[in-house]
Amino acid sequence: MASTVYHIDLRATFQESLPEKLGRLAVTAGLDSILEERELTAVKIHFGEKGNTAFINPVFVRKIIEQIKETGATPFLTDTNTLYAGTRSDTPSHLTTAFENGFAYSVVGAPVVIADGLRGRSDEEVEVNAKHVQTAYIGTDIHHADAMVVVSHFKGHELSGFGGALKNLGMGCASRRGKLAQHSTVSPKIKRKKCIGCGMCITHCPVEAITMDDADGKKKATINPDTCVGCGDCIIVCPTGAVLIQWNQSVPTFLETMVEYAKAALTGKEGKTLFINFITDVSPLCDCIGHSDVPIVPNIGILASTDPVAIDQACVDLVNAQTANPGCSLKVNTGPGEDKFKGLHPNVDWPLQLAHAEELGLGFRTYELVKLESKGLKLKTESEE
Repeated sequence: MASTVYHIDLRATFQESLPEKLGRLAVTAGLDSILEERELTAVKIHFGEKGNTAFINPVFVRKIIEQIKETGATPFLTDTNTLYAGTRSDTPSHLTTAFENGFAYSVVGAPVVIADGLRGRSDEEVEVNAKHVQTAYIGTDIHHADAMVVVSHFKGHELSGFGGALKNLGMGCASRRGKLAQHSTVSPKIKRKKCIGCGMCITHCPVEAITMDDADGKKKATINPDTCVGCGDCIIVCPTGAVLIQWNQSVPTFLETMVEYAKAALTGKEGKTLFINFITDVSPLCDCIGHSDVPIVPNIGILASTDPVAIDQACVDLVNAQTANPGCSLKVNTGPGEDKFKGLHPNVDWPLQLAHAEELGLGFRTYELVKLESKGLKLKTESEE
């Protein structure tokens, strides 16, 4: 079975601006059919780390918000707090970063809600009963939304090979302990040389899993792995970065676990979700990085579909069909038809996430790509070329 994926390029005319073209794409892909009046609609997006510039332009997000409002639904922009200690690791700093990057109400026309609460502890347990995940931890406000429009910047990713709709769902909708469960099978650890014995981790531990012990005449923190629930709060509050994630998850297990979390994020929203992927400024690394390198390929356009697997597969195919941009970080697989994501991250078997998602029934890797042409654009005939 093939799913339909709609595609627009970045051409615009006097008759139709690019934001207007984006609105037409969303409606054509089924936005009006998935939303009903007064439904609380989560617009899942990545606001970009401070210093990053490759994230989706808020002007485009505003148009998506406007189209949602036309259905009578009530949209809000959302993401969950990060596991690492960056500029989006708690709600106050996350909101500040979002606003500084242009996602203020005055720009986008919708409020920003951080779905997993002040420190990432607000989540809902969702039964998955899959290969790796029995119970997933999804941000409360995403789980309780009536519908969801998942807006993703398609790019390379250091852990998943590429980041698209599935990554935006699986990793992006998980609370802090959900993120930790995807990355590691054990509790965080303390790097004793960095620990100054301040006790901040003990104060913020919700289950009293951390104690202060003597080490060479100095107080050092210790985490009891049997008590730790993996919430990740200690990682964030440590002032010296002494609490470390144990990145011991194998790549195949990580990819499959991430996709199983994507399934959890979609639970209860069957037939109520639309996916929009921007293949623009295709950076080699995630938007969680505090900078953006040269895009690896030219801008390709924007895709929309009700199938997260098909849209990600289509994005991969469109990117790999390009010739790499000169001067970018990609040094191998630069030609048309060559695997750009293997070139960037050779140790990541990225097709696993698509294959496992299809196995879980999240969608299909086969697709029909339907291109919407710009209104008023005069196409050249063969005689004119």
